[in-house]
Amino acid sequence: MTDHARDLVSVREATERLLIAVGKLDNASVSQPSRLPGWSRGHVLAHLARNADALANVLEGRPMYVSGRARDADIERDAPRPLDVQLGDLRESAARFQEAAAVPADWSRTVELRNGVTDSASRLPFRRWAEVELHHVDLGIGYELEDLPAEFVEREIDFLADRFTGHPEVPSTRLTDGTRAWSTGSAAPEPEITVTGSRADLLGWLAGRRDGAGLTVSGGPLPTLPPL
Repeated sequence: MTDHARDLVSVREATERLLIAVGKLDNASVSQPSRLPGWSRGHVLAHLARNADALANVLEGRPMYVSGRARDADIERDAPRPLDVQLGDLRESAARFQEAAAVPADWSRTVELRNGVTDSASRLPFRRWAEVELHHVDLGIGYELEDLPAEFVEREIDFLADRFTGHPEVPSTRLTDGTRAWSTGSAAPEPEITVTGSRADLLGWLAGRRDGAGLTVSGGPLPTLPPL
């Protein structure tokens, strides 16, 4: 089982890095576009706060969100807030998530996330860690994929490669950084495609943050991945 307690420490550390970085912005910077199409930095910050509350809901046995429409409406409502309000909400929602996770519980139990997705409760801290790290990059304020903790990068590649494994629209693919290899895509005796690059570039492509221009591909074109 995943070491949820260790991951909760990593979430706290990642959140602190995020808060320090965002604290150096100003109100005008928060309203500027993020790297996510159609979202300002305020949208990203609002999403991060509401995601912390949503994962606390899951830990406490409630639905993650009231509905998809309510989730989107909450982000739109909170996106235009000034920097000090965004920072306070980020800090307080992060604390609520940590408090929910501190309650003694069966971490091996299965919980339900959005759209009927289920997972072990022990994986929720890692999911939150991924939200904080990747959306910190999405803010476009100097924190890049190359700055992510090495352990996180390897585990997130594991997670995303597994997510696309068996997907009928993704050809059987071998991913490698030259030292380790991952398999993803549809089942086949041998991989059709081999994708080689740095771990940052592999993660960027798998997570939809980079177009794969930094990768080397053999056996065919770079596969088109479905939305996460």
